[in-house]
Amino acid sequence: MFKKILIANRGEIACRVIRTCRKMGIQTVAVYSDADARAPHVMMADEAVRLGPPPASESYLRADLILLACKETGAEAVHPGYGFLSERTSFAQLLADNGIAFIGPPPNAIAAMGDKIESKKLASKAGVNVVPGYLGEIADTDEAVRIASDIGYPVMMKASAGGGGGKGMRLAWSEQDVREGFEATKREGLASFGDDRVFIEKFIESPRHIEIQVLGDQQGNIVYLGERECSIQRRHQKVVEEAPSPFVTPEMRKAMGKQAVALARAVDYYSAGTVELIVSGADATGKSFYFLEMNTRLQVEHPVTEAITGLDLVEQMIRVAAGEPLGFTQDDVKLNGWAIENRVYAEDPYRGFLPSTGRLVRYRPPVPSAPAKAGAQMDGLGAGDTGLLPSQEHEGSAPYVRVDDGVREGGEVSIFYDPMIAKLITWAPTREEAIDAQVAALDAFEIDGPGHNVDFLSALMQHPRFREGRLTTGFIAEEYPEGFQGAPASDRLIEGLAAIAAMIGLETDARGHEIDGQLNGGPALSPERVVRIAGRDLHVSFDGYEEGLLATIDGEGDPVDLQGAWEPGQALFEGQLDGEPIGVRIERKGRKWKLTTRGASHLAEVWPPHVAALATHMIEKVPPDLSRFLLCPMPGLLVSLNVSEGDKVEAGQPLAVVEAMKMENILRAEKAATVKRVDAKPGDSLAVDAVILELE
Repeated sequence: MFKKILIANRGEIACRVIRTCRKMGIQTVAVYSDADARAPHVMMADEAVRLGPPPASESYLRADLILLACKETGAEAVHPGYGFLSERTSFAQLLADNGIAFIGPPPNAIAAMGDKIESKKLASKAGVNVVPGYLGEIADTDEAVRIASDIGYPVMMKASAGGGGGKGMRLAWSEQDVREGFEATKREGLASFGDDRVFIEKFIESPRHIEIQVLGDQQGNIVYLGERECSIQRRHQKVVEEAPSPFVTPEMRKAMGKQAVALARAVDYYSAGTVELIVSGADATGKSFYFLEMNTRLQVEHPVTEAITGLDLVEQMIRVAAGEPLGFTQDDVKLNGWAIENRVYAEDPYRGFLPSTGRLVRYRPPVPSAPAKAGAQMDGLGAGDTGLLPSQEHEGSAPYVRVDDGVREGGEVSIFYDPMIAKLITWAPTREEAIDAQVAALDAFEIDGPGHNVDFLSALMQHPRFREGRLTTGFIAEEYPEGFQGAPASDRLIEGLAAIAAMIGLETDARGHEIDGQLNGGPALSPERVVRIAGRDLHVSFDGYEEGLLATIDGEGDPVDLQGAWEPGQALFEGQLDGEPIGVRIERKGRKWKLTTRGASHLAEVWPPHVAALATHMIEKVPPDLSRFLLCPMPGLLVSLNVSEGDKVEAGQPLAVVEAMKMENILRAEKAATVKRVDAKPGDSLAVDAVILELE
């Protein structure tokens, strides 16, 4: 077994690998850019080596510097994580040429699966279902239009060397979409993967994205570890993953697994890998599944597979790279319970999911909890030399929470890297319980500083269609066509929040008047308040009992049963509402309280009854009209400008292209107008809301 491993990555995956290495008694070496000098993965590792400046091209993508770090520290092996160099054939070969083990598949397998055109040809030859399409090289936009027309719209244009995350992918519903998107797809492919070749394939309608986890050793043993449902995506970027899939039957699982193993065997694959499939949700037989690509690395969503199989996939990868055979067979793999992963991103769902950066002024994830019988899930998940947990040992245990992150309070979310802050994983015996555990954990997630998508994730978990399992890759676009404005709240939840706001107001007033005693003991102040929330004025009166408070709303109806304590300055209220756990993030906003829970924020004003009738509210200022300006929606690079001063434009016409985090974003005119003034030029680095041009 290796004595020292270098992790050629950063963030949560670097921390994840370090945890398993610690469990195995292996020393670790971290690498870092200047932006990550004080990052958690650097602090966790036994040693750390600086690579260079923040841009990945000058640090994490420098294979020569990573090789040098291996030689300087005596690292015998490299775990690449995912992204960066994890699927670079040249990097795996460089390590092999220098006698350093690559904890991943052999270079030939990476090469075979890295070319999306050649991989589809190979998959077809191996008997794997492939999507109808054109796999040859496409010379120009006119040829792309002809090919798309022959296949039949809608079609998907993809960079041949694409590595996921939505980069180098464009959906085209018409000839105009192909003409607008083909060159952009080529540019994204070149910028992200160094290859501008593009292929076109049929877009499967009502599609579900399902993937099969495979694992093989160097002795030729290959198994599949069930499936993951990854259909909840935004712009082809996965947001929610779960295992197993609510759509896949045992027969489908077996058929998909056999094809995935056949493909892996065709390229002499070993280590962990994922075969991604597109499945027609309209086909109730489950036979319409097609090969998309094979990711020759660990996946971001690997924890959900770990949760239902009891396997530590990182440990398995290390053991395979060291030459050990798998300690189990296909018959030993059992799927237990249900696991869901939500990706917590630094992005603002209330502003069209624009990327957000900045310092994490407050970062308090929910407290992880290990399985009742299965041991410390956060510390590697393995048990014994096989890496398998005792078969089904945690069956029937209570739901648990796992948090994989690589940030800390006071740290920076940088523009240079992926905006993911953390992964929140829950396991439970049933899907419904796993979803409920997600809602509760998201309520307890505290993040201040950059914008984040916690509210949106909570809304997804509560959405009736999600809970029913009726998923497609178009779910978010279909259910939130006008954008996200917060999850809807029931009347009962509003009443419950009014009770919490009244409790907060009473406690604050009591402290302000230096009145001793807790609410449950009966403060000297009148236990009544008027709460203005969600456009309603609710009169809240309290009666205390041994376990908590009963809040009567407007003197009628079933009282709200409220349990839990809160003190001034406390940012999170955790308790029970009508017997159900609830977490509410609390922030003071002048006279108002901002209460955030269940995927939305609510402003509440709390008044004593005699004051409420006299209270006046400030008239909200009308925001300035910015519709005549084309503003940069995120920090990024102005790639192109399609108009000049004096040009007339029509609604929907492309005006400019901004690149952010290697994704090109087309900015369009909202209405017919004339370009009055141009304030930026291609090549400019723009801040969020920077003026690109003015219209009249």
